[in-house]
Amino acid sequence: MTCVTVGIADLQVAAGERTLVTTGLGSCVAIALHAVGQQVGGLAHILLPHAALSSQTPRAGKFPSTAVPAMLARMRELGATGEINARLIGGASMFGPLLPAGSVGLGARNVKAARQACAEHAVPIVAEAIGGTMGRSMTFDVATGRVQVRTVRGDDVEL
Repeated sequence: MTCVTVGIADLQVAAGERTLVTTGLGSCVAIALHAVGQQVGGLAHILLPHAALSSQTPRAGKFPSTAVPAMLARMRELGATGEINARLIGGASMFGPLLPAGSVGLGARNVKAARQACAEHAVPIVAEAIGGTMGRSMTFDVATGRVQVRTVRGDDVEL
């Protein structure tokens, strides 16, 4: 099985016996899309909730609003024709104690934007491993749709 690494603010789409991997999910959010019953999937490592927060030329994988439609288009090019669902991973509050009282951290804003992007494209979210205060890494088996999440403590969760 071929392993493809997805970097920060990047996305990858694959078909068949492929595993998509991303690490370093603190406040970032991974959006894993899977074509149900088909061996096609995509993974984006979201850095920011909105393009307005970036001064650089945006990359499709940097924001949920650009990553979700880009992955859907590429997945369809690879043969995805039926239902596509999503899993969200990350969105931790890495610096919660440093935030002013009542403010919303970047992780929570990334999760909200990822949920909104999925809803706007009628992609149901079937599982989440989000929030908390610890970073995560994940692997996504495109053939089966199985997502394995590991926290920095070494805890494993399957979605």
